[in-house]
Amino acid sequence: PAAGLPPAGERGRHQRPVVLKHPEAFSEIVTRNPQMLSVFRDVEAIADSGHPVLITGESGVGKELVAGAIHRLSRRQGKFVSENIAGLDDTLFTDTLFGHTLGAFTDAGSVRKGLVEEAAGGTLFLDEIGDLSIASQVKLLRLIEEKEYRPLGLDEVRISDARIIIATNVNLDKKLEEGKFRQDLYFRLTHRIHLPPLRERLDDLPLLVEYFLELAARERGAEKPAVFPELLPVLDSYAFPGNIRELKNMLDNAWSGNKARPLSLPYFREYMRNASNHKFHQVVQLSFSGGFPTLQEVEQAIVAEALKRANGNQSSAARLLGLSASALSRRLGHYRESEVRG
Repeated sequence: PAAGLPPAGERGRHQRPVVLKHPEAFSEIVTRNPQMLSVFRDVEAIADSGHPVLITGESGVGKELVAGAIHRLSRRQGKFVSENIAGLDDTLFTDTLFGHTLGAFTDAGSVRKGLVEEAAGGTLFLDEIGDLSIASQVKLLRLIEEKEYRPLGLDEVRISDARIIIATNVNLDKKLEEGKFRQDLYFRLTHRIHLPPLRERLDDLPLLVEYFLELAARERGAEKPAVFPELLPVLDSYAFPGNIRELKNMLDNAWSGNKARPLSLPYFREYMRNASNHKFHQVVQLSFSGGFPTLQEVEQAIVAEALKRANGNQSSAARLLGLSASALSRRLGHYRESEVRG
């Protein structure tokens, strides 16, 4: 995602322009698509309410950016705190959100402040809540409904004033039918925002390509590469299962592997051909010979593989995993604590 909102006259010749009160709040999101501009209007309407928000949409559509816009529009004085909670078991979920006291468990040699406390007076954004355990859902419901939480090792209940925004890329209606998501939690999520996939907003491709190439040029201190006119029709034919995040990575890789200008059309065609053959979804190979791995073991293996492919660079590994650098750093810290605990 990213750059500025285009002038009203560029937002579609046949649709009535969506008039926003605070377009600057959406400056990190590049779009002129009518669906997205309607989302912005809905975001403006709910930003001040303080009620919890559920943002749905496929991976890579920019859910965190929209959550950030809600926070900015709310004028809350506290921080915007974001965490991807995919794969967290109940203990890790509790520790991450609520923290722990000195001696809460073996080798808990210091007090750890949780994300709820860090987001005091601000907004806590929890991404990928679709597979959250029922036990963790109960704690999240209590936090939303009663504003109460309890750090590990503490009997005393604490009160939170952070606004909660959660997001998922899974179908929660199906999870409800399967009994894997609590109905009371689902209906407590007062406001709902759905973000369309990139394949439904292909009119944004020219803006996004231009923005990401300008961004990469600034980061590299280089001149922006030229683009063949034929590139946009080629991109237009692709489904983008990874959405905007995939487009950004595709453009970055095309530039890295092609020093000449303009960008190489054969690279994009080959990428899409490989994607259609499922070669672009590379799965980390795990050995089950020693018994079936736990979810945490699978997660650690994937993180280790990402770090290996990124040559140990945590920021690059985080991008591969679709996490923020701080979220990956916290996960690595949890892994180390788990090893110490035994």
